[in-house]
Amino acid sequence: MSLRIINILDTEIKPGHSYKLNFNKAKLYTSTAIEVPVIISRARKAGPVVLLTGGLHGDEINGIEVVRQIIAKGYNKPQSGTIICMPVLNIFGFLNMKREFPDGRDLNRSFPGYKSGSLAGRFAHQFVNEILPHVDIVMDFHTGGAQRFNAPQMRVDSSYEKSLELAQIFKAPFLIHSGKLKGTLRHTCMELGKTYLLFEGGKSFESDKNIVRVGVQGAKRVLHHLDMLDEAFELPPETPASIVVKSSKWLRASYSGLFHPKVPYGRLVEKGEYIATITDPYGSFRHKVKSNQTGYIINVNQSPMVYQGDAIFHITANHGEASTQK
Repeated sequence: MSLRIINILDTEIKPGHSYKLNFNKAKLYTSTAIEVPVIISRARKAGPVVLLTGGLHGDEINGIEVVRQIIAKGYNKPQSGTIICMPVLNIFGFLNMKREFPDGRDLNRSFPGYKSGSLAGRFAHQFVNEILPHVDIVMDFHTGGAQRFNAPQMRVDSSYEKSLELAQIFKAPFLIHSGKLKGTLRHTCMELGKTYLLFEGGKSFESDKNIVRVGVQGAKRVLHHLDMLDEAFELPPETPASIVVKSSKWLRASYSGLFHPKVPYGRLVEKGEYIATITDPYGSFRHKVKSNQTGYIINVNQSPMVYQGDAIFHITANHGEASTQK
């Protein structure tokens, strides 16, 4: 594989060099420039260009911490190819501790964007046209929203063989078959022929060390497989292959009240098993919530209060034996 010319944000990325560039699209009301750091390291040896992103939603701290640790520990210094890290893609939402952009739009429904559109659309357009053309593989780290705690999982469209292969190598506890949704970064990457991995784990406004560890170790496995991880670093310990989930269903609250989950995420539950209670604040009402099917719990609503009809557990409906891919 020959060394190709890589020019990002008007900067030539030379072999054997590292860069910290500024992806700058807008300013605050005070005219203060907003910096979205783009941290790039390129090896002298040819190889793929891998992009690691976090914080596509401003309240998704776990994803930001995964990419931060990869940088801090030096895993982003490849022995071949190029690694681009953007730990906080939605810096506007991060500063305001909100999921959305200042214009109220979800950045992950704004791709591929428009040059003269909304602020989120303009940002997406610039990202798609100035960063993505140079990228071969994207690892995008996300977190559950609205008090919903996601078990660590990879989501992948199984019709894309390269993405599925790398998702199996990542070895998150769960590998969920999931189609791409128009307007998302995933849809845009797939339409452009990029290999894309979506990691989900934990919930918004929270940094969970166990979720972060799964994300960092998975990224290391993928980089090692691509011959990019420096040989000086130890490989993550062997873990069981991912449990493949082909479909899942939400269990919804039958009553409004205080919500008390009784089982942790990732647990295999049986149909009819007692998994939570819903009570009133006055001690006169107590409803036992039972699982409506046998499956793994891949999401738990951790809100202390729920309304009738709220999604409270996400349970696998069709899961197979763990893949044997290493």
